[in-house]
Amino acid sequence: MKNILYIFSLLALLTVSSCTKDFEDINTNPNAPNTVQPNLLLRQVIYDFGEQMSFEGFVAGDLLSQHRTALDFNLFDRHALKSPQLGGNPWPIFYTNLRDNEIILTQSRSTPTFQVYEGPALILKAYMAAGLTDLFGDVPYFEAFNGIEGTVTPSYNNQEAIYLDEGGIIDNLNKGIEAIQNYALAIPLEGDILFNGDLQAWIKFANGLKIKALLRISSKINVANDLQTLFDEGNFIATNTENAIFNFTNSSPNSFRLAQLRVGDFNNFVLSETMETILTDLNDSRITTLFKPFANSTSNGFNGLINGIDASSTSIALADFSLAGNAFREDTSVLDANFITAWEVHFALAEAAEKGFITADAQQLYETGVTQAFEYWQTEMPVNYLTGNAAFNAAGTTPLQQIITQKWIANIINGYEGWVEYRRTGFPVFNTISASLNNGLIPVRMPYPAEEEALNALHYNEAENATNGNDINFPVWWDE
Repeated sequence: MKNILYIFSLLALLTVSSCTKDFEDINTNPNAPNTVQPNLLLRQVIYDFGEQMSFEGFVAGDLLSQHRTALDFNLFDRHALKSPQLGGNPWPIFYTNLRDNEIILTQSRSTPTFQVYEGPALILKAYMAAGLTDLFGDVPYFEAFNGIEGTVTPSYNNQEAIYLDEGGIIDNLNKGIEAIQNYALAIPLEGDILFNGDLQAWIKFANGLKIKALLRISSKINVANDLQTLFDEGNFIATNTENAIFNFTNSSPNSFRLAQLRVGDFNNFVLSETMETILTDLNDSRITTLFKPFANSTSNGFNGLINGIDASSTSIALADFSLAGNAFREDTSVLDANFITAWEVHFALAEAAEKGFITADAQQLYETGVTQAFEYWQTEMPVNYLTGNAAFNAAGTTPLQQIITQKWIANIINGYEGWVEYRRTGFPVFNTISASLNNGLIPVRMPYPAEEEALNALHYNEAENATNGNDINFPVWWDE
């Protein structure tokens, strides 16, 4: 009996040995590569992030910034931000694309023929990291993007460090510019759907982002010298032909996502009363581009709805309110995924001049920004627009309010930028939510998502405690 058992055991051992020999080679699909070329990843990161954040902008960011109002599925519009519905959880968008971008960065530093990707990857990392921390505050960052080689439960870093420490936002922008300037090979940058491989355009992009980042943290540190240097050098995105954008098409799969969804989802969003009031008071012709006259209008008029209605107890007739304009569904070829534009840079510089951070003509910068914003939205600006209620020194307002309001108008569907700028400046003045689920308060940060509590419990608990229980009314560092 022992001999028989021995024979069976030996056969089993031989069988296991023969099955496991060259296991990885046998079980690797030669037609499914496990590494991706950086040109394919670069295109993927740019497109995926831009497409997803544009959609987020329409269905969530525009609600928080009171560009639009949701008729139904509107807990988010009522500021129950821990209950995302059609959108409102950008956390995985940031981390998925930051992770993929980190692969590009690693490849650029380990393979000489991929060196050209280092500068753009560093600049994209800074861009996405800024968007992430501006929404959530303290987030996993320095340990967060190397799960294969590092920790899968990264600690949270405070926003000040993410902006200012080595490997942070400002540092990566500087290093990204340096990497491009030091690049001496002739191998082109491929997969670049922002600038078609133009490395000098990436430097202008990085400098535009530096202006934006420095202004955003200007209440915490002295940014005047750095901003003045950037302005004097003038090597930033200055015209709409230089914008960091890519165009949507008018057909799937690259059309704006709202054109691909069922009409009920599209019709859930109408003009906000806040947006209607501001555009009407300014006699702003962009209202005809961004929205449609409401169906029941007898004079092609526009009508907005106050944000945050209680859909369960409020009867709303869709025909009484203005839907989004043709650009958002019928002809999305006129839409862009916006990373940063000349008008945003000029508004930032106008604010810097108005606050005395730089020596420059704030009014001229403002008027250039307004003109460029109308061009961007392909709308003819009224002849007297800059001498009427939109004038830099218009009665009953301030230059700073005018600058931020114009930036807010143009930032529609640009992720959460309209809301972020409101949090930073208090402009434009928002209406009180109709049926607020946040005690009537405008939130000042996004909450950490539920999956973070489940997957990174130890560090999540620390961050939760540091934000008063993951409170959406707890300000981020630059807003304290």
